Amino acid sequence: MKCKEIIESLEQKYAPDFAESWDNVGLLVGDKEKEVHKIFLALDVTDESLEMAIKEQADMIITHHPLIFSAMKKVTTDNFIGRRIIKMIQHDISYYAMHTNFDILGMADLSADFLNLKDREILEVTYSDANRTEGLGRVGNLARKMSLKECADFVKTQLKLPSVTVYGDLEKEVQKVAVCTGSGKSLIKEVLKHQADVYVTGDADYHFAIDAVAQDVCIIDAGHYGTEYIFMDYMEKELQVLGGELEIKKMQVVHPFKVL
Repeated sequence: MKCKEIIESLEQKYAPDFAESWDNVGLLVGDKEKEVHKIFLALDVTDESLEMAIKEQADMIITHHPLIFSAMKKVTTDNFIGRRIIKMIQHDISYYAMHTNFDILGMADLSADFLNLKDREILEVTYSDANRTEGLGRVGNLARKMSLKECADFVKTQLKLPSVTVYGDLEKEVQKVAVCTGSGKSLIKEVLKHQADVYVTGDADYHFAIDAVAQDVCIIDAGHYGTEYIFMDYMEKELQVLGGELEIKKMQVVHPFKVL
């Protein structure tokens, strides 16, 4: 199967037009005409994931986060991004990223599915016309009321996380949950507007979190990686339906930090 055929299939469901204006999605390295027999999935192109893709003899890498965000005037071995791009070219690996278009068209409902949220709504609408409305994050109800501590344990279990960081009274009763994977601080106004009891996201810094609690919203920081590594299993299933002899490999789940 050609690289462009895989891209066309993905973009029918996760159109790049839905990506945020600051984002950089699509084919970032490689040739659309390349024949692809093996795809390697990862959350990011890191030195470790790239080496694994090379070891697996992958023809194409698909990640959630783009390796290239801003304009580059040079592609050399003087910096880590240049080194990775050069290595992909040397090993004839095409590289495709699907970031905020997937956040909006896939990850939002996927994260709500993991938390079994009912009566869900879009947290922040980014697109709307007469036929459809799309956006970032979701807000909905847990199957039952529970304490904040129970909710944090539930998030930890559902996402198979080693830890979560919780802000708020652990005994407080919660049911309405807002969730946005990755770094969701910018959506706090929407969380407040929807009157969520608790917000599950990643990258919650100190001042953001204590200010949220002051406005009666508890915070469960499940980590940027912890809320988004689910991309890999999901995309494996999506790509398997393409059939043929296409082989799918993926990076093992390794949280990029340790809590001591």
